[in-house]
Formats: sequence, C-alpha cells, structure tokens
Amino acid sequence: MFKNIKASIRELRTFLILWITQSFSELGSAMTNFALVIWSYQQQGSALTTSLLAICSYAPYVLLSIFAGALSDRWNKKLTMLVSDSFAALCSVSVLVLLTTGHLQIWHLYVINTLNGLMNTVQQPASDVAISLLAPQKHYQKVGGLRSFSNSLVTILTPVLATALLSFTSLQVVILFDLLTFATAFVALLFFIRIPQAINKSDTESESVLQSARSGLQYLKSNRGILDLILLLAVINFTASIFNAALPAMMLSRTGAGEMALGMINTVTGIATMLGSILVTGFPAPKSRVRVILNSLLFSMSTENFILAFGRSTPVWCFGAVLGWIFIPVMSANMDVLFRTKIPIEMQGRVYSARNTLQFFTIPLGYLCGGILVDRVFEPFMAAQPTDSLWVTLFGAGKGSGAALLFFAIGIFGLLSCLPFRADQNIWKLEK
Repeated sequence: MFKNIKASIRELRTFLILWITQSFSELGSAMTNFALVIWSYQQQGSALTTSLLAICSYAPYVLLSIFAGALSDRWNKKLTMLVSDSFAALCSVSVLVLLTTGHLQIWHLYVINTLNGLMNTVQQPASDVAISLLAPQKHYQKVGGLRSFSNSLVTILTPVLATALLSFTSLQVVILFDLLTFATAFVALLFFIRIPQAINKSDTESESVLQSARSGLQYLKSNRGILDLILLLAVINFTASIFNAALPAMMLSRTGAGEMALGMINTVTGIATMLGSILVTGFPAPKSRVRVILNSLLFSMSTENFILAFGRSTPVWCFGAVLGWIFIPVMSANMDVLFRTKIPIEMQGRVYSARNTLQFFTIPLGYLCGGILVDRVFEPFMAAQPTDSLWVTLFGAGKGSGAALLFFAIGIFGLLSCLPFRADQNIWKLEK
C-alpha cells in the first residue's frame, strides 16, 4: 500500500505543488470575501447589498466565459494564471488602501468584484486544463477528491480565521494575510511548476475567437448527456445562490444567531465536505458515476434547506449543513471524472468555458432573486403576520423569519428540480 502511495505522490508531484499553493491562496481570498460580506451587511443591513457583491463577481464571468475558452486554449496556461492571480492581488491592495484611508464604500467593492470576475473568465479554464495536463488520467478521481478536500478545508478555516482576525485585529490584517497567500502561490507557480502544452493545438490556433466559442457549444450540442448534466448543475446553482443570499441575512439578524452562528455553520459545512472528500479520494471508482451524481444532489436538496427553515438553534442548523454538504464532493469528483474523460483535452478549454456560461449564468440570477425575495417579499410577509399565525409557529417571528420561510420554499424547488433529470436518458447514456 505504501508503495502505491509513494508512486502516486511521485506521479502527482507537480500537481500537488500547484494544488497546495493555490489552495493556500484561495484561503486568503475567501477570508477577505467573508470579512467584506460582514462589513457590507453591517454598513447597510440588506441582503440585496451583500448579494450584489456576488452578482458583480459572476456576471462578467458568465457573459464572457464562452469567449475566454478560445483564448485559454491558445494562451500559455502558466502565464495566464500568473497574470490573473496578480490582478486579483492588485484588487486586494486597492481595497486595503481605500479601507486604510477611510474612503472604502460599497460601490468600490462592486467595481473591484466586477474586475475580478473579468479576470476569472480566462483564469478558470486555464486552471482546469492545467490540471488535466499535470495529472495522469488514472488519478482523475483522486485529483477531484483532493480538490474537494482543499475546498472544504478552505470552507472550514475561512470563518474561523477571518472571525478571529476581525475580533483581535482588523479587516486590514485579513487583507494582508490574503496578500501573503498570493505571494506564496505566485512564487511556487513561477519557479517550481512547469505546465506542458496541450497536443493538437494547430486547429485551435487557426480558429477565430467566435469560431472557437461556437465549437465549444457545438461539442455540447452533440454530446447531450454532458450538456444535460451541465443544465442540472445550472438549476442547482440557482437554488444554491438563493440559499447563499439568504443565509447571512438570517444568521446575522435572527435572535440566537449572529456572526458566531454564521461562522459555525460555514465551519461545519467545510467539515462535512472534507469528510465527503476523504470518502471519494479513498474509495474505488463506483459502478455507476451517473447514479452517484444524481443521488448525491437529490439527498442534498432534500435535507439542509428544510432543517434551516424549521430549526431554531445553531446545533440544529449545523446538523442540516452536514446533511446538505457531505455528498457534494462525491458528486463533484465523479462529475469531474466524467468531463475529463469524455471531453478531448485539446477541446477542454473551449468546452469548459461554454460549460461555465451555461452552468453559472444562474448564479447571479439566484443571488439577485435571493436578495430581493428576502428584503422585499418574505421578510415583509412575515413581519405582517400576527403572533398566533401558523407562519409564525413554523418559522418564528422577527427579522430573519422571512429568510427561514424562503429556505422552505427553495427546499421544495430544489427537491422537485432534481426529479426530471433522474429520468433523462441522455445522462444515463454517459455510463456507456
């Protein structure tokens, strides 16, 4: 067994360096984002205000991703990642300067998040293809599990470290830590990682940007199983984005909750995804990846939203987070293996970019809907209810009860949205 572990480490050495250092950088970025969400909510007290931060990040990413894949396939992957990471660091420096001088305003964050979203359009497909180039195909499931593991670890550490730094120091220190993690990842990528070129680049280089974007869409059109899986994730992302918009609003305003409860739920979410990552990394390949993907999403959609809706304490909400997230890494890793093995590597940049546009366009819509529904629909509805009404009995009273009612609504929507895709024969044909 130890020989196999040593052999795997040797074969994945370059990937592991990239994975560890980039994950460290992602931790710093996530801590800054977490701290800025708290700062913005404290400034305005509005779910829509904090939702707009995510909308500004995702909107340019969604709109331009389909064209960015063409550039990603022909550009040097390493240089693309270095430039993108440097630009993100420059944005963090801008926030630090504005905050230190006392000039930081919400609209500054909207602009900075928009610029970051633009850079992510080329950075993300370049990073995805780089992983395919660095990792042998036989290790794709392990790679997917390791990436889920690092994502979950970031989720665990982000609220803990960010809250601790905010409590004992300041937001400026959080941003400085972010810049330290960037420097570590930048040096590692620049000096210690060599990313090989993809094969069969000649066709890509002869295509225009529009032709490359069209070829990515045409590939998905002719591979309906992959396309339908992407559409399933688009629906799930819509539900999850409403969830993400409503969660801070409920936790930061509800009696018995607060910043500590929000941090605990995020931490437990990370622990749950870490456990799922360990499972999928160590387990052999399943007989049916499609069944694992569909069952994992159905279970997730059927649990956490309802527990958050009816729960009244942090331990209950944390239990819901465990059920909602423990199988997400299992789903993600198996989805990743299907995509990497089914899509030719020379096409992956274009196809992943088309996927990003189709899969993620629902995220800004979900955040926008979530913010509006909390502030303009569900909170006013619950505020107008008499204390002896059924609604108050089920979802509580006061600010935050409207968000709880919204969790109940998206729980029903998420559950029902999974069912049609379970009957989709195009998805099941991927097993063959």
